[in-house]
Amino acid sequence: MNIIVTDDYEKMSRAAADVISTLVSEKPDCVLGLATGSTPIGLYAELVKDCAAGKISFADVDTYNLDEYRGLPGDHVQSYRYFMNDNLFDHVDIDKARTHVPDGACADAEAACTAYEEAIDAAGGVDLQLLGLGHNGHIGFNEPCEEFPKTTHCVQLTESTINANSRLFDSIDEVPREAYTMGIGTIMKAREILVVANGEGKADIVKRAFFGPVTPEVPASVLQFHPNVTVIVDAEAGSKLDL
Repeated sequence: MNIIVTDDYEKMSRAAADVISTLVSEKPDCVLGLATGSTPIGLYAELVKDCAAGKISFADVDTYNLDEYRGLPGDHVQSYRYFMNDNLFDHVDIDKARTHVPDGACADAEAACTAYEEAIDAAGGVDLQLLGLGHNGHIGFNEPCEEFPKTTHCVQLTESTINANSRLFDSIDEVPREAYTMGIGTIMKAREILVVANGEGKADIVKRAFFGPVTPEVPASVLQFHPNVTVIVDAEAGSKLDL
């Protein structure tokens, strides 16, 4: 595991964008696993700059997002499909038909999750999976539990995650209680994993996830077993690491 501590959020975003830009340059038809949340917004902005400058092209790239709220259609302003369009897809030369997000509007959870898992397999798997890190150690919407979920599945969101996401909705009552998410097994099959985290509030979980015991109570801790992981954090998130 390669852990990089940068001075601030802007440098973290640029360093993470460089990892993705390098892959896209070296393998123009790569498969990217993407993430939502506040942390990757900066790195997506950097990728938009790289594309505008002609440094990279997303024309032949396929993307698969980690998760989506169950019950939200893709045009809902708080859906993760909307987030990806707004922060990346609408601003680069990617073919929207090659961008994939779990179908939150599909009421049949088993069908939605099976279809998504099969699509990832059909694409040949993910070359690089981008991950944020939840305050409770969740990756995607894989919440702390008794075992590591293997494949794409429907989850009940924890109260801490609902509370954390409520800032994006008019009322906490509007926050969906379920989501479709790649499983830990799906994530671990990615050939390369890139984790980003920022802010003092992430310092404890960064240390627990990458230097504590591997346990499904801290889902991100399983990444210690992956052979090719890069973790990029800002100085605040890395403040409790003894490197």
